[in-house]
Amino acid sequence: MKICMVTPAPPRSLTGNRVTALRWARLLGQLGHRVTVVEEYDGEACDLMIALHARKSARSIEKLAEREPTTPVVLALTGTDLYGDARACPITKLSLQLAAVIVVLQPEGLRQVPDWARGRARAIVQSAEPVHAQPPRRDAFEVAVLAHLRPVKDPFRAAMAARLLPSRSRVRVLHAGAPLDPDLGERARSEESSNPRYRWLGEMPRWRALRMMARSRLLVITSRSEGGANVLSEALASGVPVLSSRIPGSTGLLGGDYPGLFAVGDTHGLAALFERAETDAEFRGALTSWCRRLAPLVEPAREKKAWRDLLRDCAHPGRGARARVGTKRRARA
Repeated sequence: MKICMVTPAPPRSLTGNRVTALRWARLLGQLGHRVTVVEEYDGEACDLMIALHARKSARSIEKLAEREPTTPVVLALTGTDLYGDARACPITKLSLQLAAVIVVLQPEGLRQVPDWARGRARAIVQSAEPVHAQPPRRDAFEVAVLAHLRPVKDPFRAAMAARLLPSRSRVRVLHAGAPLDPDLGERARSEESSNPRYRWLGEMPRWRALRMMARSRLLVITSRSEGGANVLSEALASGVPVLSSRIPGSTGLLGGDYPGLFAVGDTHGLAALFERAETDAEFRGALTSWCRRLAPLVEPAREKKAWRDLLRDCAHPGRGARARVGTKRRARA
C-alpha cells in the first residue's frame, strides 16, 4: 500500500508530531508499505492518507477528498486537537467528518472525540523498545525530565520543586530538551546557575536522552497538556517509574489512581512526591511495580498489530473513507 503521511511539523522539527510521524513511517514500512512523510499533500495518488493534527492538516485532507474521494483518511488527533482550542474549530470538525478512522494515543483520548465520530475512533498506544543503561548513581537521586522548552511542557516545574527539598536530599534534576522558546532557554541557563539541584543538558540525540532516562531513578512529566507523550511509553518499556502531572495524556495509560500523580502546576505536590520517592523504599517499589505491570501495553508487537488491523479495516470493501468521504463530498457539492 502506498501511504501519504501528513504532519504539519517541518523536516527538522523537534516536536512530538514529527517524531511520531517518522516512527509510524518506520513501523508501516516494516509491515511492507511504502510511506512518504510530507508537510502538505501535493496531489500525488496514494492508497491511504494518515494525517496528524486535525486543524493543521485540514487542507491536505480536503484536497485528497476532492481529488481522490475513495481514498481513506486516517486522522491522528494530537493534544491540541483533544484538549486545546482546536476542539471548537469548524475546520477540526470537517477533518473529523472526512476521516475514515480516528486515532488517539491513549484510551482516555476517546472520551474527547465527539459522540457522532466516536464510533470511528480507536486508541493505539505508542510503543517503545526497552533501553538498557548503567545502574543509577549511588551518590545522587537523579530524576529525568525529557521535554523541550515550551510553555505547554511547564518545563521548570521539577526544578522549582527540587528547590523546596530539605538540605539532606540528594535529588538532582537532569533536563534534556531543546530551547524551542528562546526566552525559556535563557531561563534554563539562569535556573541552572542558581539551582544546584538542576542541570539543563540542552538538546540531545534521542538515544542519549533515553540512556539518561533509563539510568535515572524516576521520569518526571510536568506537562499542562499532552495527547499521549511517547516518553511515557519509553519509561514504561525501560522499567523507569514515573511521576506525572494529572493530565488525561498520562492517566489514560497510568490510570487515575496511580500514586505518582500531582496536580498540574503543583510545585509543593511534586516536591512531596520527590521526597517520598527518595526516602520511602516501599513507595518507590509500588511505583516501579505499577509501571512494570503496564509494560505490555507499550510492546512494539502490540502497536504493530493495531496498525495492521487498522489498515485491513480501511481496505475492507464497504468500510472507511471509500464510503464516507465520497458521501461527504457529494453533500458539499
